[in-house]
Amino acid sequence: MIHVKSEREIELMREPCRVVKDTLAFVGTKIQAGMTTKELDVLIERFIRSEGAYPSCLGYGGFPASACISVNDMVVHGIPDDRVIREGDIVSVDLCAYKNGYHGDACRTFCIGKVAPEVEKLVKVTEECFFKGIEGLKAGTPVYDIGYRVQKHAESFGYGVIRSYTGHGIGKEMHEDPNVPNYGKLGTGTRLRAGTVICVEPMIALGGWQVKLLPDGWGAVTVDGKPAAHYENTLVVREDGVEILTL
Repeated sequence: MIHVKSEREIELMREPCRVVKDTLAFVGTKIQAGMTTKELDVLIERFIRSEGAYPSCLGYGGFPASACISVNDMVVHGIPDDRVIREGDIVSVDLCAYKNGYHGDACRTFCIGKVAPEVEKLVKVTEECFFKGIEGLKAGTPVYDIGYRVQKHAESFGYGVIRSYTGHGIGKEMHEDPNVPNYGKLGTGTRLRAGTVICVEPMIALGGWQVKLLPDGWGAVTVDGKPAAHYENTLVVREDGVEILTL
């Protein structure tokens, strides 16, 4: 069941979304070659807590860290550890913050130093997929229109659109209805109502779309070992468009 948010609820959600936005900006100033993903996670947790919020990922379903940090061929849900971030890597940092009784959620993929041109292009196009996906989005839009537009843009470059993981509703819970796939048929799916708050999050691979789960039960990597990028924002569907809360 999709919970349409009141204006009061949306106002309460602004603060956790601001924390997420500011945390990702902070990550952009700190992430560098030579640090481990665990060291980055420690910085993220400290920053989120310093803003009076809680890192929603920590303990969620048993997840042991404050952010999902996924390097190169890892699509999503990477557990921070002793892996050293290296020049030429791409690193997706997906994080959530809980404050005022609500969650905010966003992801960015960072290029570390000089990245191969084809990989840098993948990161750029993945961000473009988000904005293509929400073109024309407003009250009454069928939810699969988002995925259709994401898929059309990504596949025009020959990229793979990840099917196993989707965007989602968000509010008092980190994951709520509806699911928001990054593929789909135009004009199908639930029509979104004004006040619906969702996370749109294209996950796009340089090669095929197939993924496999690591033995830790969290991290998912591309089957062909090619890099993947991830870009996400929390947004409100409005009568005449959208309002992005994490930009």
